[in-house]
Amino acid sequence: MPFIPNTDTDREKMLQRIGIKNFNELIANIPEELRFKGDFNIPEPLSELEITKIVQQKTRCNRDCSEMINFLGGGAYDHFIPATIHHIISRSEFYTAYTPYQPEVSQGTLQSIYEYQSMIAELMDMEVANASMYDGGSALAEAALMAVAETGRKKILVSHAVHPHYRQIICTYCHGQKIEIQLIDLDQGITSISDLQNKIGSDIAAVIVAHPNFLGNLEEVFEISTITHEHGALLVTSTDPISLGILQPPGQYDADIATAEGQCLGNSLNFGGPYLGIMTSKFKFIRRIPGRIVGATVDNKGRRGFVLTFQTREQHIRREKATSNICTNQALNALAATVYLSLMGKQGIQEVATLCIQNSHYLAEQIQHLNGYKLEFSSPFFKEFVVKTPVAPKEIIDKLILKNIYAGIDVSQFDYGLANGLLVAVTEKRSRNDMDIFVEALRELI
Repeated sequence: MPFIPNTDTDREKMLQRIGIKNFNELIANIPEELRFKGDFNIPEPLSELEITKIVQQKTRCNRDCSEMINFLGGGAYDHFIPATIHHIISRSEFYTAYTPYQPEVSQGTLQSIYEYQSMIAELMDMEVANASMYDGGSALAEAALMAVAETGRKKILVSHAVHPHYRQIICTYCHGQKIEIQLIDLDQGITSISDLQNKIGSDIAAVIVAHPNFLGNLEEVFEISTITHEHGALLVTSTDPISLGILQPPGQYDADIATAEGQCLGNSLNFGGPYLGIMTSKFKFIRRIPGRIVGATVDNKGRRGFVLTFQTREQHIRREKATSNICTNQALNALAATVYLSLMGKQGIQEVATLCIQNSHYLAEQIQHLNGYKLEFSSPFFKEFVVKTPVAPKEIIDKLILKNIYAGIDVSQFDYGLANGLLVAVTEKRSRNDMDIFVEALRELI
């Protein structure tokens, strides 16, 4: 962003234009007791050149994250991103394109969305995919609202192993509609089948599970699906798209609505966003899907074209008929995912998933050989697992970051009652040497 200062004359002109005399008049509606009366301690003004030098000096103090060995996960993962992706999404026709309100002049954008939908539907083995949501959490919350609208029921069962942040988003979305949310207990880090059977009934709109779940474990999704559908509820899932290179996709266990966080598909970590919300469903729910769906057609001259086939948001149709108030889709992030999937292909996704599962199980085995460390759960896992540590996870995280290692996530901050749990994620980018360095660092702590 350029440095654009405002002179006193500039400010006077702006105040005159809006019809007030001074800044205090501008904030006249703010009560006196809420206004800051102290000293702002603002330094003397500097020139653009001086400010540029100061900012450059400060940026040189930052640690280069690429030099860190990264075992962080919890929904955002350090996967390899082919250089082609950055090259393509940096083209001006893509990164400056706006929401395609006028399909006839947005053919390139619409085609990229259409290709994204096609690939995502195939990856998830679902019949319909929309143009994307904001992120994995909002996609899952929108799926909850879809299930309530479809079934007419006002109660949802959510596995306790669903990402804690996603659960908060679901509660926020459902609060205004007075939708009741009940957690399903866990057994060895996965959804308790017996508790699900006790809590499900004819008043349940949906059962929501994550597979793999937040703790890294794999759920008994086929059994959960059977129980859910026996009671007329919808099965809603959240998944890791990379895991689908090895695991059976949601369509195989009859998920009604399947969502995911698409950051791992060619998108950078970006300090937490923007990310990519993936939403798919069975075809019969197509008019319930929020956002938009792009379709292919042929014009009167026989030429292939792309149009917004379904537009169920309130900016396109009457508010009372809208399925959501989502404003747009994550087109640039979805494009990155499209390029990633087209580059990797089926074999590439399988290879990445295989490397993840091999690396994670190698590291888990090595950590278990250390005195005082063991896996918290015995359930199968994909690329993420919880380690029970002999010292506080925060201490491990703080000490290892000084050795250029992001050790993982302290799960004591969440509602699992795990005081000494460290959530460790391993992707295809972690070499054997990286993992051995990590294990040795853990050994030195005890």
